[in-house]
Amino acid sequence: MLVHTVYFWLKSGLSEEDRQQFQDGVESLATIESAEQVLVGTPAATNKRPVVDDTYDCGLTVILKDIPAHDLYQDDPIHHKFIADCNHLWERVQIYDAD
Repeated sequence: MLVHTVYFWLKSGLSEEDRQQFQDGVESLATIESAEQVLVGTPAATNKRPVVDDTYDCGLTVILKDIPAHDLYQDDPIHHKFIADCNHLWERVQIYDAD
């Protein structure tokens, strides 16, 4: 199993339309065939602690069978479309992959 976790920091001043475009785009990633499970969320309202980074706007976790499935996910046209359509909306992306 491979856990692909992505955090997005969106640009400030985005319109509701821009935010909806991003939301629709990130949710479209759940339709990629090699993704076994896709979770999308925003920072939780947990207590503030020095070890918690809640500065991001959206967290995406994709569960994949293995590295070949990850590679298929990365090269899927839906993934490429999301990047092409939405990359102008974020200022930073951070990825953590774990197996």
